Amino acid sequence: MNKKMIILSHDALVYEDLNFLGSLPTFADLISRGAQIRTLRSIYPTITYPVHASIITGQYPEHHGVINNEQAQMGVLSSPWHWFADANRSDTLFTAAKNSGLTTAAVFWPVSGNDPDIDYLVTEYWSQSEQDDLEDVFRRSGTSEAVMAAAVRKNLPLLKGFERQHPQADEFVIQTACDMIRQFQPDLLAIHPAAIDGARHASGLFTDKVNESLRHTERWTRMIIEATREAGVYDQTDFIILSDHGQLEIKRSLNLNVILHDHGLIKTDEQGNFLEWDAFVKSAALSAHVYLRNPADEALSERVYKLMMHLRDEGIYGISEVFTRDEIRKKEHLDGAFSFVLESDGYTSFGNDWRRPIVRSFDLDDYRFGRATHGHLPDKGPQPTFLAAGPSFLPGAVVQRRPIVDVAPTLALALKLQLPDADGQPVKELLVNEV
Repeated sequence: MNKKMIILSHDALVYEDLNFLGSLPTFADLISRGAQIRTLRSIYPTITYPVHASIITGQYPEHHGVINNEQAQMGVLSSPWHWFADANRSDTLFTAAKNSGLTTAAVFWPVSGNDPDIDYLVTEYWSQSEQDDLEDVFRRSGTSEAVMAAAVRKNLPLLKGFERQHPQADEFVIQTACDMIRQFQPDLLAIHPAAIDGARHASGLFTDKVNESLRHTERWTRMIIEATREAGVYDQTDFIILSDHGQLEIKRSLNLNVILHDHGLIKTDEQGNFLEWDAFVKSAALSAHVYLRNPADEALSERVYKLMMHLRDEGIYGISEVFTRDEIRKKEHLDGAFSFVLESDGYTSFGNDWRRPIVRSFDLDDYRFGRATHGHLPDKGPQPTFLAAGPSFLPGAVVQRRPIVDVAPTLALALKLQLPDADGQPVKELLVNEV
């Protein structure tokens, strides 16, 4: 009997949430017969797209190359996200499955657009304007006509048009995934709902709104399990429940590019329109990457480094640590074209704006500036978790803590796949002896 696997990454689910979910029937059953890693040590920065690239490759950002949700564009308030699979330099679990002759599927899995190794694909990619037709959005990001007809078209009204709204968009994700299971029975399916993340951004870490999203999570997880029963594949399916990061509650956002502008490192016209730059701070929410136009300019590098250290030492600009590129590569396996990385003080999120005011209050329309957010060093705050139940996993097995890059090698071993370049190691304690 061919094993199957469904990965449900409930964005921003944390270990403490299992207390609430464990009182609900679907999760109570999964916990009672499942194997657990109580907490996962995420990668840095702890934001969705880099972490999901690490979950699916078993590699750190220094290798897969996805270091932010957004692309590294300077002089803009927000950049296009890394929607498409070509942003990831590494082989994925999808690649390994395809190489072994398995069928693959993904619904809203980050950094998956136009992935040639995903047979049935609906990627997390949005209309780029209010006039952008949703069917065309999904077609140009890799959704085939077969998937459009079987799973997407009838569920499109759940998306409510141009902007992603929770929990309606998550209803689309789950309904679409259920239709895929019933129609195609893929061997490997990865799904990414984000309602818990949205609730925490909007209301804080542990609130009634978060509990409401957890109730939805229970129901959605049950729907996925029921779809496997209807498709006749329940007994051969491993169900993987995990998450990418936690969050911290914040009090303000701060735009360090205003200070770079004051020091002549960013130039604008009289109306404040961006003209040119020598240094630019690119937000990763509770951390930030500092880019230099000419990283080889030692005088510029020293000038900017001294400025960042001064801002840290002043204690009022939201910076708790300043890392050089070499320091953060050694500490957290993070590398890229930046020169420095700034870590938050824990209650300040960073923005991209170069225009005053420096300090701003909440903005619930942007994940970086809500009542809670992420991007911080991975040992801070509530931690993501891992739960697995099915024929490959040992009921009652518990491991206290492992790095999140161990997930892909563990899932690969359960499916008897090869991920030779993974940085992580399989957590064999979770697996039955026959694996």
